[in-house]
Amino acid sequence: MEIMNLYKWIASSCGVAMVVVVACTILKWVWVQPRRLERHLRLQGINGTSYKLLFGDTKEMRQMAKEANQNPIKIHDDIIPRVMPFVYQATKTYGNMFFTWFGPTPVVHVLDPGLAKDILSRINDFQKLRKSNPYVKIMFQGLIDYDGEKWFKHRKIINPAFHAHKFKYMAPAIHSSCTEMMDKWRKLLGFEHSNKLDVHPYLQTLSSDIISRAAFGSNYEEGRRIFELQKELITLVLEIIRHSVYVPGSRFLPTKKNKRIKEIDQHVKGSIREIINKRLMAMDGGQDDLLGILLESNQKETQQISIEDVIEECKLFYFAGQETTSNLLVWSMILLSQHQCWQEQARDEVLHVFGRDKPDIEGLSRLKTVTMILHEVLRLYPAVLSLYRITKEDTKLGKMSLPARTAITVPVVLLHHDHETWGHDANEFKPERFSEGVLKATKGQMSYFPFGWGPRICIGQNFAMMEAKIVLVMILQHFSFVLSPSYVHAPRSIITLQPQFGAHLIIKCVDP
Repeated sequence: MEIMNLYKWIASSCGVAMVVVVACTILKWVWVQPRRLERHLRLQGINGTSYKLLFGDTKEMRQMAKEANQNPIKIHDDIIPRVMPFVYQATKTYGNMFFTWFGPTPVVHVLDPGLAKDILSRINDFQKLRKSNPYVKIMFQGLIDYDGEKWFKHRKIINPAFHAHKFKYMAPAIHSSCTEMMDKWRKLLGFEHSNKLDVHPYLQTLSSDIISRAAFGSNYEEGRRIFELQKELITLVLEIIRHSVYVPGSRFLPTKKNKRIKEIDQHVKGSIREIINKRLMAMDGGQDDLLGILLESNQKETQQISIEDVIEECKLFYFAGQETTSNLLVWSMILLSQHQCWQEQARDEVLHVFGRDKPDIEGLSRLKTVTMILHEVLRLYPAVLSLYRITKEDTKLGKMSLPARTAITVPVVLLHHDHETWGHDANEFKPERFSEGVLKATKGQMSYFPFGWGPRICIGQNFAMMEAKIVLVMILQHFSFVLSPSYVHAPRSIITLQPQFGAHLIIKCVDP
């Protein structure tokens, strides 16, 4: 009996001890550590919002974002209060460096161009902020999410796919996809050769088709089916992320959406694996599409990346390639619809360089006006609003000391709209800012980061710009466009910056 009582006492004591340990761990996470970090940041001269138990500023952020999305703006209005309302208000109170709270984690916002450049250049000290929500990792991983040796190895292997001399082999894929889209437009315009269209979904499909052709070449149709499934997957994941806080383990619950997400993910990975296996068996050099170049480069390296890693890079090709270019094109068409003088200047330049012929890579370098327009569009409407980093260990930034695991964000869109850098007309569409290049436009400050900066600058930026130029050239050669009376200006960020209610334009055929 005494032994049984002893066992009960030991079990009871262990249970109490476990409860105490768990309670102390939770208390440290939700209160002790946040308060310690808050004191440290304030001692460094960084001000910010006061910590609120567990939730931080997330409730206010969501409420302000919800209210902002209910109110369209005028096309010349500052987009910051709509797309980043909480951060916008914080800048008015705390200036160009402050912290807010994402749950119990402080996030330091850096709007100083010099410090922003420093953060983005020091990739070992300021590493990628990992996505804690497993649903996001289902959408995409790959190069964009890696650090250290793995990032270096993937970057080295992927880099040959984006060498400029390879682009000439990918231009026909862009020509074909754009021609198909424009044929659809001509049919919809009818006998009057003019009609109202929401061009946004067409440009999204166009970008998907282009990246399908560029990534998989002769396997384009199979690639298109894969990417259509990937698009459905992204839609499902975004619905879950937007409407609920992630509860650990909830993605394993047998809900209808979870089942469909798992089904799509397995199918996409399986299909890409089949294409890769076929390609590996048939490889004979001279690969011209992204997948072939990637596999060829991987075979040449002694430290090869796995097939699973190649699959993730293919998924990333789709997401990054589709989102970046479709957003750049849709905002370009919206702004050129509003600014007819710039549309006419661009069309005159295009017809002077190419006439009605399909644009070639060599001629793109002579498009000064089109390049200025695209730079200005990327300034006003960058695809990604902010870049996120985290300190690996205690790190100096300027005169400040940031503790290990400090989350940092560089709000790109705020730097792109900063009046001190860009002038009182920072919110206006003025491509002439870039007439003498980016450095001159920023007055010598590095405050222009549409594709990031430093060693981690987007590996596909030149491909994205080439693609956007070719598509815009072909559209300008055959169509003119103005804003429809039904167009509503409502930029909204859903991973990337998109028009909330579409891009309704009146399209007119200008073919001779």
